[in-house]
Formats: sequence, structure tokens, C-alpha cells
Amino acid sequence: MSTEAIHAEFVALYDGTTPVRSRWSFRADQPFTVTVAFQTERQRWVEWAFSRDLLADGLRGPAGVGDVRLHPEAEDGLTVLVVEIESPEGYAELELEHMGISSFLAATERIVPFGEESAYFDVDGLIDDLTRV
Repeated sequence: MSTEAIHAEFVALYDGTTPVRSRWSFRADQPFTVTVAFQTERQRWVEWAFSRDLLADGLRGPAGVGDVRLHPEAEDGLTVLVVEIESPEGYAELELEHMGISSFLAATERIVPFGEESAYFDVDGLIDDLTRV
């Protein structure tokens, strides 16, 4: 099973004004998932995992109906990816450089091409993990 992974850091703008560091990760052994962590004011990292397909869809247009929603937005010649995250603890809207996130997504596809995720996903390992008492 491939354990190839990529990690990237980006600065997001919270409500268009406050810079927020973000760490994006993708692992070949978890080919359906992208993980992003946002640094809080208290130097903690809040992590969210969501579908790689959701990220791809959100780069092209509005996507997501749950805790993570994405859409591109263009203004003054600059395109950003707007990431909305929501939990019982609160709501945040962040803007990230569209091109940087697009490059990150392209790097995930070099590791695991879209449509070939099942060849990298260890179903038996997942079942073992879920049934281990």
C-alpha cells in the first residue's frame, strides 16, 4: 500500500482581513480525503477532513451542503477559494488563493489519479480497524 503524501501551507484570510495559517495534507492510503488544519489565535490547530472530490468541485463552483462548503469568487482580477466551515462551536469563512489550492489538488492527482482511488484504499485494513475490539 502506497504511503506517499503531500503537505502544503497557505495563508487564508478570515473575513477578508485576518491572516490564518493553514496546512493541507493528502495521503495515498487515504485517497478520498483531504485534511486541512487552521491555526487559531491560541496557536492551536483545528483540523477538518473532507472529500477530495468536494475540493475539486469547490474550485469550479459552489460545492458542499454540510459542515464544509466551498466556492470560487473573483474580484478585481483575483480569484480566491472561499471555504466556509461550521460546527457547534462556531462558523468561519476563509479565503485562499485559488491557484495555490488548484496546484495542491493537481499534486494529489499525481499521487492518486481521480477515478483510481479504490486501487489505493485498503478496505480490508479499514474493516479490521472497525471490528477490532
